[in-house]
Amino acid sequence: MSTTTMGEQPIYSTRAHVFQIDPNTKKNWLPTSKHAVTVSYFYDSTRNVYRIISLDGTKAIINSTISPNMTFTKTSQKFGQWADSRANTVYGLGFSTEHHLAKFAEKFAEYKEAARLAKEKSQEKMEMATSPSQESPGGELSSPLTPVTPPMENINGTDEICDTTPNSDALPGPAQNALAFAHSPAMTKHWEAELEALKGNNAKLTAALLESTANVKQWKQQLAAYQEEAERLHKRVTELECQSNQTPVIKSQKTELNQTIEELETTLRDKEEEMEKLKEELENMNDLMEQKDTLTQKLEETELRGRVLEEQLAGAEQRLEENQEEQENFRKSLRTLLELLDGKIFELTELRDTLARLIEEAS
Repeated sequence: MSTTTMGEQPIYSTRAHVFQIDPNTKKNWLPTSKHAVTVSYFYDSTRNVYRIISLDGTKAIINSTISPNMTFTKTSQKFGQWADSRANTVYGLGFSTEHHLAKFAEKFAEYKEAARLAKEKSQEKMEMATSPSQESPGGELSSPLTPVTPPMENINGTDEICDTTPNSDALPGPAQNALAFAHSPAMTKHWEAELEALKGNNAKLTAALLESTANVKQWKQQLAAYQEEAERLHKRVTELECQSNQTPVIKSQKTELNQTIEELETTLRDKEEEMEKLKEELENMNDLMEQKDTLTQKLEETELRGRVLEEQLAGAEQRLEENQEEQENFRKSLRTLLELLDGKIFELTELRDTLARLIEEAS
């Protein structure tokens, strides 16, 4: 089945490595493509929605509909991610350059805003369509039990609004109004359950994201504290310089403060370098996980080959023992046959001698 519809057209494409969050741990990234694949934005003009789609061969590894509440986050210089509550997962993209990441984030924000505007227009159109006059054409008041069908999400999970514009040629009859009124509580409960499930999934994904970025946030907090301390010390130095009476004590304090500022700036640079190293380690972690899986698979294959070879060796040893036993039995049979032949030869020799004597006597 095709991932895209006839009304969808690609509007922007790039290449990146695709990852998804581990559904069990909510911490580690799982690669869904062995190499960089094409990631494209699609626009469906019939439903007025934007989607992010990526294929690895014939398999769709990304099929995410952009909604106004989505956010694309840059977690490093070449890596970004966003959460899709409909798919109950978090997608991650690793780009080859910072420019590609920035361009993808820019397009995400642009199409997210377009999706928001399209949704607002659809809601306004729906509100206008579902708010007819309370008086019927004959001057009579319409029934107070006639429900107004609320906008519902499409079964595919998109933000497409169902068309609930009433027919201008014929008003719904009492039986249809009663049926819609009877079904509305069940539909309300259904959508409330769906909303609670989405809220739960969103909370789980948020907790996982907060936990995965806790270390980076801690370093940022420390850097902010160092920066505040440096600014405070700079202000203190400025105040001391503005004082008219310069004393050796003040000069000494100024020297100490300058030294402290230099030490803090050095520490700040060291922390920034450590942050860069941590980001690089986070980027390389996915490659290490992939290498680990490959080595584990090779180890399992080697162990399987070892067990097969051990079974073959045991069979060869058993066959060797059987052959040795057969050879020993054959040797025994040969020795027995030789003994019988020796006896027969001796008997023939005696018979020959006896015949020879008889011939001589007869002569």
